[in-house]
This record gives sequence, structure tokens and C-alpha cells, in this order.
Amino acid sequence: MATSVRATSGGSPPPVAPPPSSPGPRAHAAGRAGWRSTLYRWDLKAIPYVFVAPFFLTFAAFGLFPLIYTGWLSLNRVELGGTAEWRGLENYSSLATSEFFWNALANTFTIGVISTVPQLMMALGLAHLLNYKLRGRGFFRVAVLAPYATSIAAATLVFAQLFNTDYGLINTVLGWVGFDPVSWESSKWPSQIAISAIVTWRWTGYNALIYLAAMQAVPQDLYEAAALDGASRWRQFLSVTIPSIRPTILFTVIVSTIGATQLFGEPMIFGGSVGISGGSGNQYQTLSLLMYEKGWVTGALGQASAIAWVMLLLLLLIGAVQALVGRANRKKLGA
Repeated sequence: MATSVRATSGGSPPPVAPPPSSPGPRAHAAGRAGWRSTLYRWDLKAIPYVFVAPFFLTFAAFGLFPLIYTGWLSLNRVELGGTAEWRGLENYSSLATSEFFWNALANTFTIGVISTVPQLMMALGLAHLLNYKLRGRGFFRVAVLAPYATSIAAATLVFAQLFNTDYGLINTVLGWVGFDPVSWESSKWPSQIAISAIVTWRWTGYNALIYLAAMQAVPQDLYEAAALDGASRWRQFLSVTIPSIRPTILFTVIVSTIGATQLFGEPMIFGGSVGISGGSGNQYQTLSLLMYEKGWVTGALGQASAIAWVMLLLLLLIGAVQALVGRANRKKLGA
């Protein structure tokens, strides 16, 4: 009896802790949702950089590094196959006192002017004609682009034959009308005019199609309003077309100026054996030809690098001036 009472009246045994249980399905789902949210945020932030990374890597390898390395070479005396010797700004000071550099700079400027100005004016006129509903205008639009598709070597060789002093077609035609033969290869201005003719022939059609695309974006309402006011086709071209495509004209001026500053293939091939030196008297040697001659003919890579950086600074200066002119025109139009 006593045993039974102790068994029944005694305290209950201490509670036993349940065994640890694994996390439930809700916890797993919450963890997966958090991980997906983190991946999604990283995806939004990182994927754009992944897409643009190939461009920046390529630019850094083939654009930025050569630019910086050329700038470093321009501060050294470097010969082909030799080691670099620090010279500071000596290469730049030697350019400032070099008559060959100033001659090449003047030739680059004059060839650029007499090739760019007629080229853009003729391109503007061609675009204006092609903008009308001419019969077979699709054929003409393709035809004006054919010179641009022609290689520099082929075009320059053909023009070299045309401007040949002894048997060229140009001198033959001049002889028919009573003029003496012109020394297109050995005289300064005739040789620069001949080279400018090659550049003009190759790039006029290309710029004409750019102008044509801009003209087709001009609203027709402007032309209709000008016609109702009694404006002629010429007045519509001056008062409607030109102001409407002014940004495009500024763009072609910038691109043509850059191309003229870097002119290399046409004068080199036109001169033949003396093309690198810009003729027998350097009469049409450009900055690009002088840079090539300094770097790969005389082996002065430091001076060639200095010329390259001077060309870059000139392009930046020209671009800054044209940007200021464009900003002034936009403010004038806004006013």
C-alpha cells in the first residue's frame, strides 16, 4: 500500500526536451527567395557593365595604352632596336625649330582647305539635287557612293596617270586649249591641287548621302509655308534647308577636318618613290608623312611620337573651336 501511494503521489518525472527538428519547408523557401533577390540585384547592377566591358577592354588595349605609350615615347630619345633615353621636352622643342615640321603643318592646312571646302559644297549641292523626285534617283544615290567604295591605292594610281606631266590626260586637254603643260608632280600648288582632287573625288558622294539623309528629315510643312510666302527653290534651300541641317553640316566639317589632318595614303602613293618625303622638295609632305618618315625611315621614334601628339593636340583644338562655334549658333537660334 505504501509503495502504491509513493508511486501515485510522488512528483511527476521531469519533462524531456524533444529532439531537434530540421527546418521546415517555409524556411527553405524563404532562404531561396532571399538568394534569388540577391542575385537579381547583382544582375541589375553588374550585367550592364558586362555588356559594355568588351568595348572598354578593347579600347584600353588598342586605344588608350598606345596613346599613353606614345606620349611616353615622345619624352624619350628612341631609335629602332635601341633603348629609350629620357629627354623630356627636347623632341617638342626640336619640332618648334624644324623647318620640315612647319612646312608639313602648312601643307596639311592648305591641302585640307582646298579639299574640304569644295568637297562639302559639292556634296551639299548633290544632296539637294538627289532630294528631288528625279527619275532613277535610286541609281544616282548608289553611284555617288561608288568613289568611296574604291580603294585609296586604285583611285590614287588612276589620278596619278591623269595628272602625269608628260602623257597625262589633264595636260593633254590643257594643250588643246592653248595652255602649257603643268608640272603636277614637282610644283607645290599644282601637286597639292592634284592630291586635293583625289580626296574630293573619294569623299564627295559619302558626304552627299549624309546631307541627303538630313534633308529628308526636314518637315515638309516648312517648305510648303515658304512656297506660300513666294520663296523660290533657291530661297527655300538657303532659308529652310541649310538652317535645318546645320548640325549635320557641323558634323561633316569636323569629320572632314580630322581626315585632312591625318591625310597619308593619297600623297604617299601619288608621289611614287618620293611619296614618303612629300615630293622631291617636300612640296606636299603632310604631318602624317613626316611622322612616318621620322619613325620608319630615319628611325627616330621619339620625334615621330612627338609629331603624333602634336597632331592629337591640333585635332582637340580644332574640335574645341568648332564646338564653341556650334554652341554659339545654338544660342543664336534659341534666342
